[in-house]
Amino acid sequence: MSSTQKVKVAFNGTAEQEKALRSMIKEHKGQAGALMPILQKAQEIYGYLPIEVQSIISEETGIPLEKIYGVSTFYAQFSLYPKGKYRISVCLGTACYVKGSGDVFNKLKEILGIEEGQCTPDGKFSLDACRCIGACGLAPVMTVNDDVYGKLTNDQLKGILDKYAD
Repeated sequence: MSSTQKVKVAFNGTAEQEKALRSMIKEHKGQAGALMPILQKAQEIYGYLPIEVQSIISEETGIPLEKIYGVSTFYAQFSLYPKGKYRISVCLGTACYVKGSGDVFNKLKEILGIEEGQCTPDGKFSLDACRCIGACGLAPVMTVNDDVYGKLTNDQLKGILDKYAD
């Protein structure tokens, strides 16, 4: 898979989620500045903001889809991709980067077949970068959910990921 290809994860929204979303939008509809709280609540409901959810918000509020997409992609709190059962975050802060975290991050992208911010098609892993987790003495560092792994080398990554095989 080339680095420019996007991994498509099927949208699995439920009727209950859609009902909750439409109900919540009706409560906020017409209020000044309602888009941010609507997007925040929509992400709470679904865990992310796929185009299908953005389209419902546009349809219900009359706000153009391109504006909703613009806000969704501008603010770091919003994600267009689902998060995996195991959320991997690699520190790219100065201490970690100097010790090779960029190489670790690139190797994880290769192993998982996804880009930053994406989730594997099976929903198991998502991959993000972060700036500093305060473990500079263990550089380079990554976390998998609440587990911290330090002094990483590319050779260790497959073994670490194997620990999370269900």
